[in-house]
Formats: sequence, C-alpha cells, structure tokens
Amino acid sequence: MSAKPPQREALSASVLDALIRAGLIALLVAFCFRIFHPFLNLLLWSVILAVMLYPLHRRLARRLGQKGDGRAGTLIVLLGIAVLAVPVYLLGMSLTDSAHRAMELVKADGLHVPPPPDAVATWPLVGERLHAFWLQAATDLTGLARNFAPQVKEVSLTLLSKMAKVGIGLLMFLAALVIAGIVMAYGAAGHNSAIRICARIFSSEKALHITELCTATIRAVAQGVVGIAFAQMLLIGIGFVAMDIPGAGLLALVVLVFGILQLPATLVTLPVIIYVFATRDISAGTVVFAVYVFVAGLIDNVLKPLLLGRGVDVPMPVILVGALGGMITDGIIGLFVGPVVLAVAYELFWQWVDDRPAHLPAEPPVP
Repeated sequence: MSAKPPQREALSASVLDALIRAGLIALLVAFCFRIFHPFLNLLLWSVILAVMLYPLHRRLARRLGQKGDGRAGTLIVLLGIAVLAVPVYLLGMSLTDSAHRAMELVKADGLHVPPPPDAVATWPLVGERLHAFWLQAATDLTGLARNFAPQVKEVSLTLLSKMAKVGIGLLMFLAALVIAGIVMAYGAAGHNSAIRICARIFSSEKALHITELCTATIRAVAQGVVGIAFAQMLLIGIGFVAMDIPGAGLLALVVLVFGILQLPATLVTLPVIIYVFATRDISAGTVVFAVYVFVAGLIDNVLKPLLLGRGVDVPMPVILVGALGGMITDGIIGLFVGPVVLAVAYELFWQWVDDRPAHLPAEPPVP
C-alpha cells in the first residue's frame, strides 16, 4: 500500500483538530448554558429594565454631578421599590381585611343567603338545578359547604399556588431592578460591549444600527404597551375611587394586567358600569362616570399605533406582531424579546435583499 501524500495527511490532521476544537467549544457552551439557565429570565429582565430606564438615568446623572451614574442608579432602584411596595402593601392590607371580616361574619353566624325567587326554577336548562342549589344554600349553608369541601380545598390550594408564583415573580422583578441599577451605572461600557458583539456577529458597518434598533424597539414596546397599560390603570382607577366602587384598587390592578396581556380594559369597565347603573340611581354623575370610564378603556386603541413604532425604523405591524407572538410563546418577557427578534430579522432581511451581487442590475427591469 502506498503512503498517503503529505498534503492529504496534513488536511486530515487539520480537519480532525478543527472537529476536536468545535466539540470542546460546544461542550463548554452547553455547560455554560446549563449553569446560566436558572438566571436567564432574571438577567433578561435586568437588561430590559436597564434599557427602558437608561434615558431617565442619564438625566438624573447629569444633575447629580460627580459619581452621578452610581447615585442615579441607586435612586432609580429605590424609587422603583417604593412604587412597587406601596400598591402591593395596600392590596395585601385590603385582602387581609376582607378575609378577617369574612371569618368574623362566619363565626358570628351572620352569613345568611336569602331564599331564591320561584321564577328561578322556570329558567331554561339551568333553572331547576340553580333553584335547588340556591335553596339549599339558604336553608343549610353548612351542609352545602361540607358537600363541596373537596372542591373548595382544591380551588384554595390552586389559588395559594398562584399567589406564591406571583410573590416569587415580584421578588424576581425586584432583584432584576437592583441588577438593572448596576447595569445602568456602567451603561456606557455596556453600550460599547453591545456594539462590539454586534460587529462580531454581523459586521462593523451594521453593528451600531442593530444596537440602536434593539434599544429603540425595547423602549417603543415599553411606551406602547406597558406605558399605555399604566396610564389606563391610573385613569380608570381614579374613576373607580371617585365613584366609591368596592375593590377599586384591585380592579385597577386587573386593568393593568389586562393591558399588559393585550386584553381590552372594557372587560373590567363594562361590568362595573352595569353594576353602577343597577345599584344606584341614574344621575348626571353616573352618566359622566360611565362615559369617562368607557372612553378611558378605549384609549389604547388610539395611543398604541402612535407609540408602538415611535423611534423605530421598522413598520409598526412588525413590532405589534412581535409583541403579541412573543407574549403568547414566552409570556411577559416575550413581549419585549419578540419585537426585538422580529425587528432585527426584518432589518437583516431587507439588507440582504438590497445587497445584490455585482452581476445583477440595481433595480429589476420594468415589465
């Protein structure tokens, strides 16, 4: 057998060496991802919050003078914790007070259900069952509660589990806010690092544009989704408090959550309007309240198209589709990641289309 040519042996050795290096790099990346994965959402939220709040950080840093970056970051973190702590404290106190009153009412045997009207039994499909259930609740509430004890226990455990997840999410958000304050304190270095990474992935010419596009997209989503949801919560919450609606703070919080989830606020305002007209006399005040709350629940339809694509060199439908699709697939964090990914993909696609080979004409021939 003839010996292999030196060129072939050198090529085989170089290919084997490249495969070994690629395998080791892949193994290193896999181990790094495994270690980093538990903190992925936390750090993503930190970066998103830092990008959203960095303009405010720069304005505060200029006014605070020397060492203004660190002081501004600390001030924003403290303000953010205060803004979150006050409504959470009030909501917790309201829920605790409501539960305490309910327990006192049950212990004092003051919980009585009025008997059902006879007309309920004539309702189609559910009338007889509803009448029997209502009648048992009016005559033997303790026995009814005993019969449904397993279901009540299951629902209670589910609610406690959901509340625990909400509490964990709130703690993670606070931790992300603290890390975001640290990131903002080193914002200039972070911006330069992002440009260097984009230059290595894409090209030096596109690095700055891609970095600015990602930044503008995150801020546009914050203004067009979270900002509008917060404004709706304030406007509708003021109306609920002025009309003395029971649980006004909790209902306003539901409006905020619905706004972030891209659900219409009218799902909350319309039942409240019906409740007001059903329990109170029709007057100028109730009519003004109904019109005000209904209009406040629709302002997102006007403001969202104006703010969602503001400052972004990408059509607004691309940002909107990215926000909705990202939220459906990855929850709230996908609300920000989805538009960024779609915006970058949109820009890269059109740059690829415009970068024609030299043998092709600059413009396609007109038929």
